[in-house]
Amino acid sequence: MTITGIIPQLRTTDITASVDFYTRMLGFAVEFNYEDFYVGLRAGDQLVHLKRVDDKDPSIAYVQHGGHLHLYLQTEGVAAAADRLKSLGVTLVEDVHETPWGTREVVLHDDQGHTLYLGEPL
Repeated sequence: MTITGIIPQLRTTDITASVDFYTRMLGFAVEFNYEDFYVGLRAGDQLVHLKRVDDKDPSIAYVQHGGHLHLYLQTEGVAAAADRLKSLGVTLVEDVHETPWGTREVVLHDDQGHTLYLGEPL
């Protein structure tokens, strides 16, 4: 067996708003939409799946309280991405900063509260 990819799944109570956030704010493209409850999003060679659920994702509070993350999106031009996000009205949890482990990062929440990091190597 050869693993050819890893696709995380995020739960959302409002799939329309979540698709809008990931496409408009982060530049993902809709890969597929299955019966308005499951959507695949693509960014380059990467995929993320969104699943509509009735109750808010219980991991959101846990992740925020523990300083964890739901997705780490490696990119180029983190500072420019942060400026663009702010211009679109996204509130950053942590603005652009450099880490002791050699990355430049910004932290934000998606429309549901999932913690996302955008990062690039220094």
